[in-house]
Amino acid sequence: MKLIIQKNRYTKGEIIKILREWAGKTQEEFAKDIGKSMNTVQKYEADEVNYSMQTLLDIVKKNDFVMTIEKKKK
Repeated sequence: MKLIIQKNRYTKGEIIKILREWAGKTQEEFAKDIGKSMNTVQKYEADEVNYSMQTLLDIVKKNDFVMTIEKKKK
């Protein structure tokens, strides 16, 4: 499956939730994997706090995802 993130298509929280669901994990399991509290993951998913690029990279690494960043063609 691919998650294509385009401007204004998904919120940051929706992206985290999608990745967690793809990993087949509960918020608690997901939080433990990335070294965060369950409360923090809940706040990520609710768009109450922002996460860093390092957190996103940790999610990718811990769940054997592949992340590709491409420049939009004009």
